[in-house]
Amino acid sequence: MEKDNSGKPKPVILTCAQPTGSLTLGNYLGAIRNWSEMLDEHECYFGIVDLHAITTPSQPAVLRQNVFECIAQYIACGLDPQKCHQFVQSHVMGHTELAWVLTCNTPIGELQRMTQFKDKAAKLGFKVSENTGNDDLKFEHQGARAQASINAGLLCYPVLMAADILLYNADLVPVGEDQRQHLELCRDLAQRFNHQYSETFTIPEPYVPKTGARIMSLADPTRKMSKSDENERATLYILDEPDRIRKKIGSAVTDSGSEIKAVSDKPGVLNLLTIYSSLSGKPIPEIEEHFLGKGYGELKSELSEIIAESLEPVRAKYKDLIQDKAYLKSVLAEGADAAQKRAYKILSKVYRKVGFPERAK
Repeated sequence: MEKDNSGKPKPVILTCAQPTGSLTLGNYLGAIRNWSEMLDEHECYFGIVDLHAITTPSQPAVLRQNVFECIAQYIACGLDPQKCHQFVQSHVMGHTELAWVLTCNTPIGELQRMTQFKDKAAKLGFKVSENTGNDDLKFEHQGARAQASINAGLLCYPVLMAADILLYNADLVPVGEDQRQHLELCRDLAQRFNHQYSETFTIPEPYVPKTGARIMSLADPTRKMSKSDENERATLYILDEPDRIRKKIGSAVTDSGSEIKAVSDKPGVLNLLTIYSSLSGKPIPEIEEHFLGKGYGELKSELSEIIAESLEPVRAKYKDLIQDKAYLKSVLAEGADAAQKRAYKILSKVYRKVGFPERAK
C-alpha cells in the first residue's frame, strides 16, 4: 500500500484498456495525458486486458504484438513505470476466478440489457428486442447479414470488467461515457456481494479529471474519434507521421461559412479548436482572436504543425521502446508482481467468505 507525504494511504486508481494497436489523439488528449498527472497523488494500476480482447475474433500473433505496442505507447505518453504499475491481465491470477464468483451472483437479464452488448450483437447481424412479459431479450438471427454467433464471453464481458476493478479494491476508475453503465453494474455487484457476505469490496467511484478534451471524428465531428472508424482519414493516431497528419487535418470537415469560432452549430471548427487548445495550452478565446479574419486553411496549417511537433517526442520515444522487448517485459513483470500481491489479498478474502475450503500448506 502506497502512502502520501502525510502517511495516509493513497487512493487506488485502476483503469484498463484492450491492446488494439495504435492509440488515437483522442485517447491521448482525453485520457492518457490525464492519467500521467495522477501518478504522484494516487496508487495507479494500468491493466492491458488481453482476456477482454478475445471476446471478438483475434489473431494470436497480432494480439501478442499489440500488448507490447500498447505498453510502449503508454510509457511514451508519460506513464512512468517507476510511478505506477502496468500489467497484462492474463499475467495476474484472480481476474477470471473473481469473475466466475461474480457471474454466479449476476442475473442474466442484467447482462442482456447492457447497451454495449446489444450494440455489438447488432453489429454481428442480430436484431435484439425485449420480450413482452419477462426480463429476457429476444435475439433474431438476420440470415446472411450475421457475421458470427454471439459468444458467452461477449455477454459476460461486464462481469469480467467488474472483477478487474474489484480485484484491486480500486477507489476510483476513470471511465468514458460508453463505460459508465458497466461501472454501475460493477458497483451493484460489489454492493450485492457485501450485503450477502459482509463488507468485502470498496464501492468504486468514477474518476472525472479536471480537464479532459473530448476529441471528435475528423470526418464526422458529431461522433467521437474512434480507432474502429472505417474512414481512415477520420482518426488521428499518436504515431502518425507529420505528412499523414497534414493530409488528415487538411481533409477534416469544417463548416459552412468562414468564421473561426467555437460554437455548437460549427462542430467541425469547434473540434479543431479544441485540439489546438489542448496541445498549445492556449484558451480557445485567445485562439479565436489569433485567427480573426483568417480562413480555415490557415487554421488547418497551423494545427497540423502543432500536432506534429507535440507528438514528435512521443513517436521518437515509442520507436526506441518498441525495439527493447526485454525492457518492456521487465516493466510488465514488475507490474504483474505488484498487481498479484494486491489481487491475492482480495481473492483469498472472497474465497473464504463464499465458503471455499482453505488449501492445506
